[in-house]
Amino acid sequence: MSKTMLIDAAHAEETRVAIVDGRQVEEFDFESRARRQLRGNIYLAKVTRVEPSLQAAFVEYGGNRHGFLAFNEIHPDYYQIPVADREAIMAEAQSDDDDDHDDLGRESDDGDSDGGLADEERLKRRLMRRYKIQDVIKRRQILLVQVVKDERGAKGAALTTWLSLAGRYCVLMPNTGKGGGISRKITNTSDRRRLKAAAAALKVPQGMGLIIRTAGAKRTRAEIKRDYEYLLRLWSTIRETTLSSNAPAMIYEEENLVRRAVRDMYDKDFDGIQVEGVEGFKQARDFMRVLMPSQAKKIHLYQGSRPLFASNGIEEVLTQIHQPVVPLKSGGYLVINQTEALVAIDVNSGRATKERNVEATATKTNMEAAVEAARQLRLRDLAGLIVIDFIDMDEGKNNRAVEKALKDALAKDRARIQMGRISGFGLMEISRQRRRLGVIEGATEVCECCQGAGRVRSAESAALTTLRAVDIEAGKNGAGSVNLRVSTAVALYILNHKRAYLQSLLELRGLNVVIQIDDSLAQGEHSIERTETNEDFVAPESHIDLAELDDGFDDSAFADEDEDHDEDEDFGDDQDEAELESEDEDDDESRARQEQDDDGRGGRRRRRRRG
Repeated sequence: MSKTMLIDAAHAEETRVAIVDGRQVEEFDFESRARRQLRGNIYLAKVTRVEPSLQAAFVEYGGNRHGFLAFNEIHPDYYQIPVADREAIMAEAQSDDDDDHDDLGRESDDGDSDGGLADEERLKRRLMRRYKIQDVIKRRQILLVQVVKDERGAKGAALTTWLSLAGRYCVLMPNTGKGGGISRKITNTSDRRRLKAAAAALKVPQGMGLIIRTAGAKRTRAEIKRDYEYLLRLWSTIRETTLSSNAPAMIYEEENLVRRAVRDMYDKDFDGIQVEGVEGFKQARDFMRVLMPSQAKKIHLYQGSRPLFASNGIEEVLTQIHQPVVPLKSGGYLVINQTEALVAIDVNSGRATKERNVEATATKTNMEAAVEAARQLRLRDLAGLIVIDFIDMDEGKNNRAVEKALKDALAKDRARIQMGRISGFGLMEISRQRRRLGVIEGATEVCECCQGAGRVRSAESAALTTLRAVDIEAGKNGAGSVNLRVSTAVALYILNHKRAYLQSLLELRGLNVVIQIDDSLAQGEHSIERTETNEDFVAPESHIDLAELDDGFDDSAFADEDEDHDEDEDFGDDQDEAELESEDEDDDESRARQEQDDDGRGGRRRRRRRG
């Protein structure tokens, strides 16, 4: 089927992008104006604290929290060491370069292997062995940093000083001293040889590095050169801005979603790009004219009467992304739950009962689930540690088939992925690169009632917890009066079921409880406000006569019988032990006689053999 890119930029508050293959949504990305991603932005930052125990620094760059800068992410140019030592370090790193470096290296944002940066990783490890961060980085030092991971929860952004600028076909690394590298995803030998020659012809300045991205595999030398020159101009602008700025300050902001989609997601095989929203259309067309002028004619402004996504039948599909349950064609379903530690995906057979036996049903459901789980990872941008709980299968070949199906489905993903094998418990572990905030994190807020737990306390449990708190208040501050604010459900439960308890508090503890309804409080919350203290209250003596609780049952009638029974049990135990000892003695005598007979026969046999 033909692929189309749909861009919904009708609302300035949120932009959405979908790659559609027929009616199937293959990829989805969105960006909220209130939560713009920081990843890729470059800042002029100031070191606020050096932490030797973490071998890291915290820097002020202009975000909501201080950024985290690990020691191995600090370029040697920033080390407070003699110039001669710094030059020796860089010369040593340069001498490590070899002809095969383009097959190794770190990976870029779209999952491409940068190929050409393996030596950079070796340099980082060597520097960490030679120096400590507290010796070479000082407080209030100014650094040019780039965000590699967005702020998430209570964690600040992760930063690096090894900068990279992504274009359509190339990635320019202004302070990485390597020549050219080729994406590991480009496996064709002739393409790699041709692209390596094209990169060498660009004559990248010393001290910079360049990677040819997967999108540049079939591009001409002229197209790659145009993209490289665009990145050089961009870096020149960044340098000029840096020199005229004071820390902390934003130096470069990564492209918005419309431009990133054109740069990273578009392919020449697409039928075209439909954009809803005049401003978004202008941005996409103008940026395409810079990157790929010949493709600008494929961008069209959508002017239909119905919304763009609704007219293409994908609005309902995208609504499903926010639901934990994902149905499968066979009748089974997935249940997806995100936690702080990992993402759990549970596979259930549901109504899938058409196969000939349990094994066949489990295998077919798991095969469907593998493909759909890989698709949901892309659509929801679920990242970190992911565990899939497949239906148990007895035959090993079926496990291998499911693993292969999942691996093939994950090959379409632009994020870096590592996957294990199905364990004996039916679990598979996957690690997926976090490229942005997931759909759930980016489009939702923590529930005020349950604080993200997904469940609230029942009215009964909340009422009892509240009354215990009132009792504690009475014990601490004595008699008087308090205002108890609770939700409607809890107030009704207390008034209908615990009125006698409130009366006992008043009579025995001298505490008058005035219940006030406050629906701004969650069901498990309450507020106790002391309004009056009565120091003259004298609590009545509390005495419970145990005789009044006697129901006429005579315990003494059974005392002697219990003792006799105990004696009988002791006598029986002694008799059993004596019988066991007698049996053991008989067994010992029997074994002794048997051994003597065996020795006699053995001796006669030995004598006959000797004769």
